[in-house]
Amino acid sequence: MTNKILTVSALTRYIKHKFETDSHLKSFWLKGEISNFKHHNRGHMYLTLKDQGAQIQAVMFQGYNRQLTFTPENGMDVIVRGEVNVYEVQGKYQLYIHEMQPDGVGALHLAFEQLKEKLEREGLFDPVRKQMLPKYPEHIAVLTARTGAAVKDILSTLKARYPVAKVTVYQTLVQGASAKDNIVKRLKEVNQANQADVIILGRGGGSIEDLWPFNEEAVARAVYQSKIPIISGVGHETDFTITDFVSDYRAPTPTGAAVQAVPELTQIKQLLTDMHMRLQKQIDEQVLSKKEQLARLKASYAFKYPKKLVFEKEQQLDQLLDRLSRATKQGLITKQITYKHLAHRLNNLPLHEQVKQHQANVTHLNHRLDQAMMSQIAKNKQRFYHTIEALELISPLKTMQRGYSLVYRADHTLVKSAKEVNVGETVKIKLAKGTLEATIQTIDDQKD
Repeated sequence: MTNKILTVSALTRYIKHKFETDSHLKSFWLKGEISNFKHHNRGHMYLTLKDQGAQIQAVMFQGYNRQLTFTPENGMDVIVRGEVNVYEVQGKYQLYIHEMQPDGVGALHLAFEQLKEKLEREGLFDPVRKQMLPKYPEHIAVLTARTGAAVKDILSTLKARYPVAKVTVYQTLVQGASAKDNIVKRLKEVNQANQADVIILGRGGGSIEDLWPFNEEAVARAVYQSKIPIISGVGHETDFTITDFVSDYRAPTPTGAAVQAVPELTQIKQLLTDMHMRLQKQIDEQVLSKKEQLARLKASYAFKYPKKLVFEKEQQLDQLLDRLSRATKQGLITKQITYKHLAHRLNNLPLHEQVKQHQANVTHLNHRLDQAMMSQIAKNKQRFYHTIEALELISPLKTMQRGYSLVYRADHTLVKSAKEVNVGETVKIKLAKGTLEATIQTIDDQKD
């Protein structure tokens, strides 16, 4: 046996060396269907990639698979980038995957639903955590491409509806591999500057691949973490992205986002006009009500006939005092008669019995007399005080204490109109405290 005999290890190392030195096998893209998928508890992923004619074992270590934006599943078509090498322990060659992405629109939709379900479980879509949009923003940040229909529509709409707001456009990549990181960067810049009141994140319509940066988990979390309210205006009305669900408000289009961000200035002006008219109407009604109230007071009995009113109340007071006096006298007369009857009865009794009976009767009668007198006096005092209070309520003197006054001519007649006096005439002005004497210099007989 002249040929060199190899060991299994040597042969395996030789084959491994061939794989490692073949540039075609160092880094390439491969398309296939996933089967036998297993996500190990240590973080590594093990799977088989197959097509109709063959299959290959594959592994994707944790350091690479943590960058995935979707969860691989059996039956999913994927495109992977990696290298082929030999696993010496088992003597098998296998594919070491560095990158993986879904193959086709169906796979993108699956990745979309997977991420949507994940973020929803974490509470990123919860309406409770969404921020209120400001009613009248002073500064608006627009994150979109510098050129294109989207930025033109947004700026023209903002200018037409609310030209008083300041608008800053942050040039942002909205498509392609670098768009994800650029969107996250711009959102952080706007939040760190803390100058804007609201952010519009927008771009025009496109395919699901074109809009995919707005379905990236990193973008969704950056939107969620923003301290400034965000309006998402991505694509057309029928397009939905993960960003739409996380943002504080989802608009159907970039133009719709601008409409939602600001009020219409003409509507604000109309609102202010309406408020002014309502306020003026309320003021006019209050003034009219007070004028009518003043007119009723001027026409009241107390103002038209103040002396007569006082005289009437004085007369009522005199009558009450007379009734009190008569009642007191009548009570005394009644008691005198009672005493006479008692004296007559006492005369018919023995002297000691008369004295004893007389003393008892005198004590009892004095007590009753005191009670009756006190009760009657209290009632009359109460009636007197009530009369005084009633007089004060309608007394012109009470009204005069609030700043009003009475004007009398020299003949002591009350002046009710400017037409009743003449220039040069001397009048007396009765105040709440004191009297003034004045000479008429000018007369203004206008009604108001």
